[in-house]
Amino acid sequence: MRDEGKLNRPTEALPREGYRVWLRYSDGVAGEVDLTELAGRGVFEAWESRAYFEGVRIAEDGGIAWGEEIELCPDALYMRLTGK
Repeated sequence: MRDEGKLNRPTEALPREGYRVWLRYSDGVAGEVDLTELAGRGVFEAWESRAYFEGVRIAEDGGIAWGEEIELCPDALYMRLTGK
């Protein structure tokens, strides 16, 4: 039986073409999220460096992060992937 109270956490994050990131979560959900709408705005100007964008990683707290300045909520990205 699945524990409904347990949050799904990201287990893998990989950069893709443009401003897309491929994510896998602990429940097996996986897919790409397009972050184009954020690119070039505020702290997201850093993504204009392709090397910086390709440095995507999972932070200690589970967020999807780039460097020390940018971290996106893993739950919000999960909802975008699943449509929930």
